[in-house]
Amino acid sequence: MRACPAMWAGLALVVVLVASVGEGEAAAGLPRFAEAPEYRNGEGCPAPVAGAGVCDPGLVHIAMTLDAHYLRGSMAAIYSLLKHASCPESIFFHFLAADGGGAPEVGELRTAVASSFPSLRFEIYPFRADAVTGLISASVRAALEAPLNYARNYLTDLLPKCVPRAIYLDSDVLAVDDVRRLWETRLPAAAVVAAPEYCHANFSRYFTDAFWSDPKLGESIFAGRRRAPCYFNTGVMVIDLRRWRVGQYRRRIELWMEMQKEKRIYELGSLPPFLLVFAGEVEAVDHRWNQHGLGGDNILGSCRPLHKGPVSLMHWSGKGKPWDRLDAGRPCPLDHTWKSYDLYIADGDSSSASASQSTLSPSTLPAAW
Repeated sequence: MRACPAMWAGLALVVVLVASVGEGEAAAGLPRFAEAPEYRNGEGCPAPVAGAGVCDPGLVHIAMTLDAHYLRGSMAAIYSLLKHASCPESIFFHFLAADGGGAPEVGELRTAVASSFPSLRFEIYPFRADAVTGLISASVRAALEAPLNYARNYLTDLLPKCVPRAIYLDSDVLAVDDVRRLWETRLPAAAVVAAPEYCHANFSRYFTDAFWSDPKLGESIFAGRRRAPCYFNTGVMVIDLRRWRVGQYRRRIELWMEMQKEKRIYELGSLPPFLLVFAGEVEAVDHRWNQHGLGGDNILGSCRPLHKGPVSLMHWSGKGKPWDRLDAGRPCPLDHTWKSYDLYIADGDSSSASASQSTLSPSTLPAAW
């Protein structure tokens, strides 16, 4: 049953709010956002286990990063996930935020999120940039070098050990379907990560000629895997955190990043190390859960349409972000869909109205594009 707007009764906040903020207010230095409509569970949702908190087995765990530049995207993503969830009260958000280096204080981010989503169940985990800065190499675009892009590698170090799995989502996504369907993806014993795969993509282009010409690297790295290696986008992943921890996958990724510092084997930020570890071992998920590339390519940021097929999650990966293009007066056609979930209050706008209710849902999206 589709959740409907109403007050979430009897739901205690898991985090302690730093301050009580009125509708439309935000922490100093951060953008202002309106308060989103609230949603309650539909029929058939799991009853909360008293006193279990974040360890409640009925929860759906979502992990995302939070920072000032992408906060507008994060707020829209949260709103879309809640709006289309059958059990919104059963979603727990785990936010990873940069600690230090001029980033907003965790308390500021917590206040901003809580003011727009007063009943949201969430926690924010500080991520220290020095955990990864020494491993980051130059990329084709400076934004891809931000330490927070690599925070997903450290989920098992940051999230409580009782959390069995998490859906990792980039901040530039929009859900138009019930995320519990993605959460219930089956992960066979041999798999640690599930994600949509794109086997038609030219996999070789994600690595340099030096990588493919080295007899100890290249094709030999992917030999013996469950299937031929395919590209997958790390902005939408279901991760078995317990298997990740046992298999020490953070360290496996770091080893490739260390090799990159010695011998340049790839060009594109945080994606290639994931491909080197998981390509050919990923459990495939329907493409509807990552209609990616809507931000265009990493150089020009050109407009792109949806892929053919049904849509459950839209992803503005690439250089162009919908909020930037809308503010510049040069939106792509699909940016208007994102705008329906935008809670941002522009400077000088005294309106505290919630986001438009004319958002798209699976029932209004065509079955194929």
